[in-house]
This record gives sequence, C-alpha cells and structure tokens, in this order.
Amino acid sequence: MNVSLQSVDEVSALLTVKLEKIDYQEKVDKSLKNFRQKAQIPGFRKGMVPMSLVKKMYGKSVVAEEVNKLVSDAVYKYIQENKINILGEPLPNEEKQPEIDFDTMEDFEFLFDIALAPDFKVEITDKDKVDYYTIEATEDMVNTQIKTYTQRTGKYDQVEVYEDKDMLKGLLVELDENGNSKEQGVQVEGAVMMPSYMKNEDQKVIFAGAKVNDILAFNPYKAWDGNGAELASLLKVDKDVAAEMKSDFSFQVQEITRFTDGELNQEIFDQVFGKDAVKTKEDFVARVKKSVENQFVADSDYKFLLDVRKMLVKKVGQLKYPDALLKRIMHLNNQDKGEKFVEDNYDKSIEELTWHLIKEQLVAANDIKVEQEDVTEMAREATRAQFARYGMLTVPEDLLDNYAKEMLKKKESIDGLVNRVVEAKLSAALKSQVKLNTKAISIEEFNKMFA
Repeated sequence: MNVSLQSVDEVSALLTVKLEKIDYQEKVDKSLKNFRQKAQIPGFRKGMVPMSLVKKMYGKSVVAEEVNKLVSDAVYKYIQENKINILGEPLPNEEKQPEIDFDTMEDFEFLFDIALAPDFKVEITDKDKVDYYTIEATEDMVNTQIKTYTQRTGKYDQVEVYEDKDMLKGLLVELDENGNSKEQGVQVEGAVMMPSYMKNEDQKVIFAGAKVNDILAFNPYKAWDGNGAELASLLKVDKDVAAEMKSDFSFQVQEITRFTDGELNQEIFDQVFGKDAVKTKEDFVARVKKSVENQFVADSDYKFLLDVRKMLVKKVGQLKYPDALLKRIMHLNNQDKGEKFVEDNYDKSIEELTWHLIKEQLVAANDIKVEQEDVTEMAREATRAQFARYGMLTVPEDLLDNYAKEMLKKKESIDGLVNRVVEAKLSAALKSQVKLNTKAISIEEFNKMFA
C-alpha cells in the first residue's frame, strides 16, 4: 500500500492511496472463512459450504468492504502521523478518480481532495488593548437580593385597613342590573384575592383603604381584563363560563392579611454566609453587593472574548480558504437544506471557522487542557450560579455534587461544560497578556451592547 500527498495549492491537496492485492487479500480470506462458517445454504450443512460458492456469492462485497476499510484507515492514519491540519473531511476527487470495478480489478487507486487550514500565526502582546467591562450592582439590585432573604423569615399578620399588596378574604356575591344580590347567581364564601394584581386601575382603586366588614362593589371581568383563568379561579366556575361572566359583584371584607418581611439580623447573616462569617449589617450589604457582581463575571468574560475575537480577526486579516471544496463539504453536511443554504451561510461559516482556528492556536499556545475535575467543578459552578439567582448564596456541598452528577449524565451538558471550561481558562490567560482597559458599567448599558 502506498499513500502520498500532492499539493494543489497552499490550501488544498490531493491524497492518493494505492492498494495491491497483497494488501487486502489476507483480510478478505479471513472474512470469507467467517462467512463460510456461518452461512446457511440449502443443501449444505452449516460450515460445509464449498469456498468456491462462498466466493461467488460474497466475494465482491467482501473485497469492497475490506478495501474501503483499509483505505479509510490509511487516509486518517496518514493525516494523523503527518500532522496535516485539514478542514472537514477528505472527499473523493470528482475529476481524476479512476473507475473502480471490484469484479475485474485487483489493484486499486483512490484519490481524495483535502482542504487544508490556512497557514498563519496569532500574536497577542501587552500592547494589545482590550476593553473589560465590570458590571456594577446597583442599590436596587442589592436591596432586591436582601429582600429575598428577609422574606424567608417574614410572617403574615391580620390587619384592619387594606394597603397595596395585602390579601383580602371575604364573601363574593354576584349582583343583578339593579345592584342587588342576583337570584341563583354566583356566591363564593372565603374568596381570596389580591387587588394589586388586577389589570384595571379603576377597579383596583375601589379597594384602596378598605376595612374589615366593608362591602364593596366591583366588576371582576373588567378587573382582570376578561382573563378566563383568573376569573375561573376567583369565581369557582369553569374557565369558559367565567370568560363570559360580566356581572358586577359585591365583596364583603372579612379578613385583611399583610406579609411583613423579617428583620435583617444575625440569623439571616448566618443563613446566607455561614455561621458568624458576617457580624454587621454594613458588612452583610457589602458581601451581598459583591456576590451580585460576581454573578456578572461570566458575562464580562464573554464580552471580553468577543472583543478579543474582533481584534485578532482584524490582526490576522483575510485568510485564504479552498472555497469550492469547503462548499462541497458544507453541502454534503446539509443535503436536506440545499445549495441556497450553503450560499447564504457560507460567509458566516468562514467567519466562525477563522475564529475557531485562531482559538485553537491560543489554546495550544497557553497549554490549556481540560481535565475531568475541571468539568465537574464547572458543573458545580453552574449549579451554584443557578441557586444564586434564587438568592441562595451558600449551598450544601452534597447538593452541589448531586446536581453536578445529573448534569454530567447528559452528553450535550458535558459538551457545553467542556466549552465553558476552555473559554474560562482562555479568558483568564488572555486577561493577563493584553492591556485591559477596565470600565465600570451598569447592567442596562452592558445589555445595550448586545441589542
């Protein structure tokens, strides 16, 4: 067997594999013997079929299979051993490939078109200036986060006068056109509602300053803009019926319940940051602010890598690619979408390919490797960040481990985590190599960059 590579131009080559009968005959004979042992042909005992008959029946297909296996192995072995940086898969040459006839030929020649990655060098130094945006936590963000903690130890109190966001409980009675209780109308004892969630402001204001035992007239249909689900829940009727019920109702206030947040005290300090880790309100607020800002670090790093990408793509300049060959590969991978899809998306795919090649060099230059413990820790970090969004800043280690194990059971999750590990390590490495132009920014300003 002979494998050779002939350069066509700087970004494409022709790979030739030549096979002689001696290269594949032993494997063919072995396969035919296996067929003979397993073949069940009428008139012959199992394993006693004449080899001449086996060759006649299976010889051509076995030769084709063994030759194709050898060629495939030879192609990829040659590429790997010679460290050829190819793009996509080798494709059979459409112009020079000799016709193959497994019935009459014993020696074979296969030609493959190879797309080569362009040769270029990525250079990054401390003279390269890149913006790095640190997202500041606003006072509202911090207060909102603190409120989630104080609500955990909050309580419900019975009050006499209604205020916004209080919950009302009472007797709900359907009225007729004269404002009297409707005969056979809907009545709900112990009806519960929160006027602050009404959609109509005119209906909402009816309940302002209401007191226990007050009787108020309002229109539920108007209050909730005819939302069938909301009305069905309140009036205890089917959704379809509720959506057509436009009567006024009276509501006799029997109870007014108000939720009061718990106090910001040592108990909450310990719940959030651990026993005695924080002692004062000022320290607690500062720690919460930092934890909120830490949730944005991944976003800042993501934007940093986008800006590094833009800078390096500009430095590298326009790279030469074997466009016709890459379009063939792209079309084969997207046959169901047609040639128009390839034409419409080719330029974008080349942009992504250029960044991929740049990124490969950066990963290699910085000796970035992904170990199993890296992926596991990233799964734990992803879980920790998820809990943090719900205000849980300290999560038991066993809970983190359990969630991480579940994530690592899914291949798509593992692929995503590996990519996140690479980007996190790459971001950390590059931040130490370029000159960072650090800018404090609000989350609103940051989000506008992606609008």
